[in-house]
Amino acid sequence: MITSITKEKILLILEKYYEGSTTGLAYSSPFELLIAVILSAQCTDTRVNMITPRLFPVYDSPEKMLTLTQEQLEEAIRDCGLYRSKARNILAACRKISEEYAGRVPAAFSELIALPGVGRKTANVVLSQLFHVPAIAVDTHVFRVANRLQLASGKTPRLVEEDLMKIIPQEKWGDAHHWLIWHGRKICKARNPQCSVCPVNTLCPSAAEYGFSVKMKQHDIV
Repeated sequence: MITSITKEKILLILEKYYEGSTTGLAYSSPFELLIAVILSAQCTDTRVNMITPRLFPVYDSPEKMLTLTQEQLEEAIRDCGLYRSKARNILAACRKISEEYAGRVPAAFSELIALPGVGRKTANVVLSQLFHVPAIAVDTHVFRVANRLQLASGKTPRLVEEDLMKIIPQEKWGDAHHWLIWHGRKICKARNPQCSVCPVNTLCPSAAEYGFSVKMKQHDIV
């Protein structure tokens, strides 16, 4: 395991390296972001950004989206993973938002996760990105990078989220999500991570597993 000092060093480097990074999803309203994040489950942002231009110019509100049948929405998002369940959940979420929130995306975590198709990750993305509420969204990239760097040791996204909240200042939670997700996308990939160009390779406790030779300082290891 690495020390808290090393964790701080890693986070400082990632903060500088990915300063100003934000979501890769294209959207122009709270409703559009919510739908885009729901679509992004097991689907890349690039793919989602190819799909949403078919929807958002016309179906940019819960009420307009509800004019589609499930079959029509399925066809519109067919090249997105899990498109059947996503279409069902999107229409159910639109119905709930329209009926209970006057067509506005709710701004409370408890209300967001009560929407069909919205889990902790989606709720935290919406809270952080739209409403600037401190939150850490743990997707597959954040989960992988946090564990490889030993910033967290949780075996579930919820536990990783809790671990990260302990070591990252609350005011940086939303930004830190983007540092970790972009690091996972660009460098610390699931297969063949690019350790040779990683800005934290000399501090990473997992680098040797991927063939990168590094000598950790003794005081950085406990």
